[in-house]
Amino acid sequence: MRDDALKKYIYIALLVAQGVIIGLLERMIPFPFAFAPGAKLGLANLITIVAIFTLDFKDAFTLTWMRLIITMLLGGTVSTFMYSLGGAMLSFFGMILIKQLGEKRVSIIGISAAGGVLHNVGQLVIASLIAHSWSVLLYLPILSWIGLAAGIAIGIAANYLFQHVDVLNKLKLSFKTEQIKKRKLKHAR
Repeated sequence: MRDDALKKYIYIALLVAQGVIIGLLERMIPFPFAFAPGAKLGLANLITIVAIFTLDFKDAFTLTWMRLIITMLLGGTVSTFMYSLGGAMLSFFGMILIKQLGEKRVSIIGISAAGGVLHNVGQLVIASLIAHSWSVLLYLPILSWIGLAAGIAIGIAANYLFQHVDVLNKLKLSFKTEQIKKRKLKHAR
């Protein structure tokens, strides 16, 4: 196995482990929003943001899946997995699409805020399918505000990490350079 590939797999494994630990610790935090049952801060989504900005699509998607599955196996249920899956996948794909707009149009904070809202939309769609009623979506305005606030907080944290943790900043710049090279090769053909 090449040294670069091994480093990448170790990096992905570390991010997955951090995401799982953050997710499990978040479950231990007392529920802060009495008016919005089921709402949480989504601290583990910080790892997803880091992955989106330092890994290619396939690796970031793999990381998200692994984090969800391991968290469920260590302390979740099938129903919590379904809700998490719906929210995480819609959030992940939405953030990937929004990121394509470029740094000049949307920041890490904006991408994370959109991800927070989309996560709640995904969870409510799953809840609506399970309940066989779209009236569950009436809960969306309340959860959207909470998701927006949590997404902004996670985005600020991610922005801070990228500015103050040299390794993450180097990985982000390396990933960006690699993406530019791929685009140039694609256009040259």
